Amino acid sequence: MNIAHLLNALPGAVAQGLIWGVAAIGIYITYRILDVADLTVDGSLCTGGAVCIIMLLSGQNVFVAMLAAVLAGMLAGLATGLFHTFMGIPPILSGILTQLSLYSVNLKIMGKANQAVNVDKYDLLVSLRYIRGVSLYKNPIFVMIIAIILITVILYWFFGTEIGCGLRATGCNANMSRAQGINTNFAKVLGLIISNGLVALSGALLTQYQGFADINMGRGAIVIGLAAVIIGEALFKRIFHNFGFKLIGVVLGSILYYIILQLVLWTGLVDTDSLKLLSALVVAIFLAIPYWKGKYFKKSVVKKGERANA
Repeated sequence: MNIAHLLNALPGAVAQGLIWGVAAIGIYITYRILDVADLTVDGSLCTGGAVCIIMLLSGQNVFVAMLAAVLAGMLAGLATGLFHTFMGIPPILSGILTQLSLYSVNLKIMGKANQAVNVDKYDLLVSLRYIRGVSLYKNPIFVMIIAIILITVILYWFFGTEIGCGLRATGCNANMSRAQGINTNFAKVLGLIISNGLVALSGALLTQYQGFADINMGRGAIVIGLAAVIIGEALFKRIFHNFGFKLIGVVLGSILYYIILQLVLWTGLVDTDSLKLLSALVVAIFLAIPYWKGKYFKKSVVKKGERANA
């Protein structure tokens, strides 16, 4: 276990954590705000990557390619939303149906199971090659920090508007929201559109960073996103009360998740083939922490009368 190897790997882990943090914010919108477990994300992340890489290979500007990826992800979210609201299919099954459909769609977009893009031939926004030895504005960590700040500011503004507040109210209590005249079906569809648009953006960034898009690149995306959300809430819930800071906490959770994975890999206790298993265990442990705290570490409540008698 060479400490130098760990230090060399940490910048890459932070960059990956920031890229996946964008997807985690999207998953936070459905999981925490809408109170829906949306499994579309496993497909829409790959859709974002597939659209982005095909646009880049066809000679389009990187920002045009990323915009197209976001729009494709939004269409995936729209499909899930219509399955749920218009057709009355439960949200979790709606996500599974869209995810299953996107596998074929992504294959059609790419033409084969994977496509590669060369950073030397194409002007990419982020790349693994830019981790070291480049100017600051090209460093993926710097680029992603700026992107996260912009996304957080835009979402903070949006969820403070009338439409955004209606979306949040729908997630808290749909029946009460309907009684107040809020179109809850529209709010659910809009939330799914925004969420999957962000996930697709993360997929586009991830494709550029790793230099290729693969048909299975989105597999387990929901687990990684939930891990980021749960870790962020477990560690920063008492510190971050503002909505904008909660989103930042989710991104920090994503970074910590990848640092934890890197630490475990560095120790040699787990090989790369067991990463999905490790991811599931990390999520399970952080999901169990609130329950364990309440059951095993709860302080006994002493009533006033008992305290006086004592």
